[in-house]
Amino acid sequence: MSTILTRRGGLGLLLALAVWLLALGSAPVMAQAEPAAAQVERQQTQPLNNAPVWREVRSGESHFTTVRGPETGVLIQNEGNTWRQWRNGPISFYGGILLLVVPTAIGLFFAVKGAIKLHGAPTGRKMQRFSRFERFVHWGTAGSFVVLGITGVCILFGKHFIEPIFGNAVLGGLLWAGKTVHNYLGPVFGVFTLLMILTFLRDNVWQAIDSVWIRKAGGIASGEHVPSGRFNFGEKTWFWIGVTFLGLLVAISGLVMDFPNFGQTRADMQLANIVHGVGAILLIALSLGHIYMGTIGVEGAYQSMRTGYVDETWAKEHHQFWHDEVKAGRSRP
Repeated sequence: MSTILTRRGGLGLLLALAVWLLALGSAPVMAQAEPAAAQVERQQTQPLNNAPVWREVRSGESHFTTVRGPETGVLIQNEGNTWRQWRNGPISFYGGILLLVVPTAIGLFFAVKGAIKLHGAPTGRKMQRFSRFERFVHWGTAGSFVVLGITGVCILFGKHFIEPIFGNAVLGGLLWAGKTVHNYLGPVFGVFTLLMILTFLRDNVWQAIDSVWIRKAGGIASGEHVPSGRFNFGEKTWFWIGVTFLGLLVAISGLVMDFPNFGQTRADMQLANIVHGVGAILLIALSLGHIYMGTIGVEGAYQSMRTGYVDETWAKEHHQFWHDEVKAGRSRP
């Protein structure tokens, strides 16, 4: 009798152990089945609602992928929405206003004041103001900048003024061509910008005479010719803020986007695009003033960069200190 009880007790223990192991093994299955069942129920009550799936996708966490590289495991980067809102919002809106206000103000100023003309009669004697190399660097920088500025404006604002007139197909073709030119010409502009800085750096340092130009605002309002060195304070401001700071800022941020194979993440590219857009708009706005003064704003200014020579009267009235130094042999022409 005791043997039978012992056997029955052993069988009971074995049966209890089997039941415990079965329950233990089925727990994960039940845990996995619960979300699956919930998903099936959700599809029945709320068709096409994949909120949990997309919530996980948009979490920014890296998931499994066979592609290797920065952020390749992140399918959706939510910060891209922030970049798009900045680009299509404040940058496009306020940048567009600035690019309309500046040329309008320049046009009104020219209509009221007209060009700054010489007070004295030309002597016919010429002084070399720019060497052939200096003019090459200037026109190389200016030419590449103009093409980049036009294509960049079309890329940023084209959908507002090209598409409504010519249609989506024309806009797409222009943007494809413009972006290709923009990408390849960008590094060329960067090289010319560096050459521009190195070439004209020596003549754009501060001089005591610059304080006189600042005090009299360059004589722009009064029409007075204020003495200066080879470059006046206004030209030096353009050199340091426009050419050096904004020029390098635009060139470097453009290179970050041009060559995305150096480990840049999407956040890096988005930040570079914002910096590039803001810097380019400010540079274009400043360049309009520089172009105005170098063409129709000041009589004889364009000829000095086109031919490299100016009349002695022009040199004396606009850059008297430089004129006197050249005549005294203390400075190169």
